[in-house]
Amino acid sequence: MTTDILIIGAGITGTALAREISRYDVSCVVIDRACDVAEGATKANSGIVHAGYDAVPGTLKAKYNVAGAAAYPGLCRELGVPYKRCGALVIGFDEADEKTLRNLLDRGIQNGVEGLRILDRNAALEMEPNLNPDIRSALYVPTSAIVSPYEMAFALADDAALNGVDFRFSQPVRSIGRTEDGRWHVRTDTDTYECMAVVNCAGASGAELHNMISDIQLKMIHRRGQYYLLDRAEQQPFAMTVFQCPSRMGKGVLVSPTVHGNLLLGPTAEDIDDPLDTATTAGGLAEILQKAGKTWPGISTRTNITNFSGIRAHLTTDDFMVGPVSGCKNAYEAVGIESPGLSSAPAIAADLCRMIAEDLKWNRKADIGIRPALKREKAFASMTAEERAEMVRKDPLYGNIVCRCETVTEAEIRQAVRRPVGARTIDGVKRRTRAGMGRCQGGFCLPRVAAIIAEETGCSLAEVTKDGGCSRILADPLDSFLKGGGDRE
Repeated sequence: MTTDILIIGAGITGTALAREISRYDVSCVVIDRACDVAEGATKANSGIVHAGYDAVPGTLKAKYNVAGAAAYPGLCRELGVPYKRCGALVIGFDEADEKTLRNLLDRGIQNGVEGLRILDRNAALEMEPNLNPDIRSALYVPTSAIVSPYEMAFALADDAALNGVDFRFSQPVRSIGRTEDGRWHVRTDTDTYECMAVVNCAGASGAELHNMISDIQLKMIHRRGQYYLLDRAEQQPFAMTVFQCPSRMGKGVLVSPTVHGNLLLGPTAEDIDDPLDTATTAGGLAEILQKAGKTWPGISTRTNITNFSGIRAHLTTDDFMVGPVSGCKNAYEAVGIESPGLSSAPAIAADLCRMIAEDLKWNRKADIGIRPALKREKAFASMTAEERAEMVRKDPLYGNIVCRCETVTEAEIRQAVRRPVGARTIDGVKRRTRAGMGRCQGGFCLPRVAAIIAEETGCSLAEVTKDGGCSRILADPLDSFLKGGGDRE
């Protein structure tokens, strides 16, 4: 297949870049090794839009964090993505922590973050009464926010696809080279692509792809972060995101509300060898409870509904790499996009697209040629009784509740499959609609969700997977199972 530009990676950075490129009169393809958008670090992080007080002034992390965070409110409004500016506290317990907080304040001021101030113990406890009363002081960050990271990536991808970008999944890159006429040649397990320009947004695989084409070799450390997610039935103990003082391993264990009303505890920071190892461990989860308990003495995991982990792509240079790949004409990259990568993605994408467009002399589409963002209906779960009645009148499938925990309807699940970059797996439906996100974690709704996917896509029920690959829900065809046959004993 030939295309003007190929983006490798459909996480938050790749989808944001694809949307920017879709505003130009060029062809663009996005490929990803996984089966859906946002299957890497984008689906498993804290969902925090950091204000930018932590990044070292003068670094790309500082530059893109502050600019990206400023872009979020407007972008989320336009794309219909949940976003809440809830603020944050960084708490300290002793004199050394207080010195760290003042350093963070100075960094934030240098980075241009507004509204920062140091609070004494009483002021912090007045804001968040469930904090550990042993705290000594806190840094108040009013512009910190929370967002749904994977919903942001889905919305960006849908918008890009509406404007001509082609998304292709289950395409792990096996080689990158040059054709005789200087174009890039990228081979995956099933396809080959020839393109004028290629962009590496491959997250945890970013350094590996970089090293395939560049003489300057990068070293990436894969850092795993584990989390607890508590049921939203529990009353929220905190209105803001609460951090402890950061260390060289990152921003530390936080306690934070999510945009959907759950409570998140984590992450750990463990350097591991396998970039795809997203297991959770007894030791890691115990560490979270011990550290989060210092923030929240009343901590309880009685309403824990799931645990998960994600991989951060930490470069040994300790900063993002964004721009042309050294010595490789028409190859570009956004590598080492760890925290604050989610916050930075809109700004990275805008800057990277500008560089590429200038180098290749692209023409921007006229505004009339750009299709507006897809309008999504308000979630049935958050509608009033009158709104629900009206939606059922318009479409009776709104009257079929498939997910009881999260009140998700059949109409919403079918819409998720029919989106421009639609769901093809159980987890894909879960992240687009919240069906299966509640207390029972899909115990009731999973079979019906699988059946709807099969009906909408024309595949058999046995072909539906949880998250792609070999994760089939049924081991054998159902009729074979009912007859007592099948190829498994």
